[in-house]
Amino acid sequence: MAMFDLLGRRWAMGVLWTLSERGPSTFRALQEACETISPAVLNARIKELRSAGFVEQGKGGYQVTPLGQDVYDALLPLSKVSKVWADELAKGSGGTASNDDGPINE
Repeated sequence: MAMFDLLGRRWAMGVLWTLSERGPSTFRALQEACETISPAVLNARIKELRSAGFVEQGKGGYQVTPLGQDVYDALLPLSKVSKVWADELAKGSGGTASNDDGPINE
């Protein structure tokens, strides 16, 4: 359950997701990719994800570890269901569903 606690924190999955899809990234590049994340929150999530063994710092910047990649791979089916669900919400609400482009970060 500790993993769910960590991944449920604001921006934790967004940071892991971004690193998994983009590859190694510097702090600045990661912050730009996550757009609205504050430096303090990004720093906290990186520390937590590193402590959990999901992220490490290498020569190219921060990157997912094999364990972090396993977590990402396990979440991929949920992402696919999320997109279908968002499309269904959009149809049922006249096309006004929000947050249908990616993970919820707040």
